[in-house]
Amino acid sequence: MHYWTPSLDVDYEFEKLVNRMHPPRVTVDHTTDKNSTLIKVDSANKRGSLLEVVQVLTDLNLLIKRAYISSDGGWFMDVFHVTDQYGNKLSEDIVTDHILLSLGRRGCSFRSLRGSVGVQYASENTTIELTGRDRPGLLSEVFAVLSDLKCNVVAAEIWTHNSRMASIVYITDDETGLPINDPDRLAKIKQLLMYVLKGDLDRRGAQTAVSVGFTHTQRRMHQLMYADRDYDTDEYDTKSSGYKPKPLVTVENCVEKGYTVVNLRCPDRPKLLFDTVCTLTDMQYVVFHSTIIAEGPEAFQEFYIRHTDGCPISSEAERQRVIHCLEAAVKRRVSEGLRLELCGEDRLGLLSDVTRIFRENGLSVTRAEVTTRGSRAVNAFYVIDSSGHPVKSETIEAVRNAIGESILKVKEDEVLTKSKSPGRQTGGFSLGNLFRNRSEKFLYNLGLIRSCSEVA
Repeated sequence: MHYWTPSLDVDYEFEKLVNRMHPPRVTVDHTTDKNSTLIKVDSANKRGSLLEVVQVLTDLNLLIKRAYISSDGGWFMDVFHVTDQYGNKLSEDIVTDHILLSLGRRGCSFRSLRGSVGVQYASENTTIELTGRDRPGLLSEVFAVLSDLKCNVVAAEIWTHNSRMASIVYITDDETGLPINDPDRLAKIKQLLMYVLKGDLDRRGAQTAVSVGFTHTQRRMHQLMYADRDYDTDEYDTKSSGYKPKPLVTVENCVEKGYTVVNLRCPDRPKLLFDTVCTLTDMQYVVFHSTIIAEGPEAFQEFYIRHTDGCPISSEAERQRVIHCLEAAVKRRVSEGLRLELCGEDRLGLLSDVTRIFRENGLSVTRAEVTTRGSRAVNAFYVIDSSGHPVKSETIEAVRNAIGESILKVKEDEVLTKSKSPGRQTGGFSLGNLFRNRSEKFLYNLGLIRSCSEVA
């Protein structure tokens, strides 16, 4: 006798049937609002629909000025008022196909996290995931290990928050330019990175995991930091989050409707809605209704949520956890420190040398975006003084002299602290004379390619 049991395959087939019967519909309205473009999305409701749509809008660098969301029952209806990254209405319809494609495929946003060091294989690169306790010089050590093992870093994203660090690094074999898939070599890479990450103060330890398949980079960054509990603090957490003022989050139950109402107010910035929806999704909450207003310097977000089991928040401990996690979602992307932009010819060991020079000059990296455009490296680093003091102008001058003034730029309008002591002199070593072309891959599919001067 055969017994039928629910499975992911059955759920997937049912989802495909619903999509065929009620295909998603996206309309773009350029006339109703004189200041923004309206994007209306109607589709059969499924878990993660809101995140998928917001993720598409974010990937297209659109700013969400207002949004009205409803997903009660079996239908999902959203209205977004969006502009381009410069605040202008959209000149053409660039979103419909992207949203339809996203809603029409089975999402991969809910795969489990099994450890703090992971390797996955993609068609053009090998992906390494890192999480651990942040400390001065950590990034320099990570890149030094990869350089010694002949791994060329073609792209990376690094975040730090509450003394925790998360990173996704895309690498290829330096000799072949191909992904690394030899099990023994991967095991050695993971083992050496484990030694670097564990350290003496990482009380949570480090683990290894291997996962296969492509994932959305910044979506995965939120998953990594949430799994590493960056929303917690302890007696060792001394680094400032760098985010002022603190976001205001309130969580209350609407008893008559059976919802929990979450209100968030904080300074507006790009990708804010994406960050908060990611976190609610990771915490296993479903957004049934929402109102988003971000037409000035401040953003207001209101969510009516329930847990995936259908229940509202039922304890004070759970309420506090939601508050802390949403605060972390807002703060972890905000970059503390001075932005340094590096544009030049890519080569093996470039990042190891650059971050070593940062460390030798007393600078810590709080966030970084590493990208490759053909043969050129296009990188952005946010740095602070390791001692906690403001970065001095002579320190930056010394770093630029060592790396190459034409290669490393300070973001315009950044303020540096002047010191009474004379500027330090550096030797004749210059990275500008050592750049070599080692990367031939242009990473269109990573969602990381940006211009050198783009503001994060």
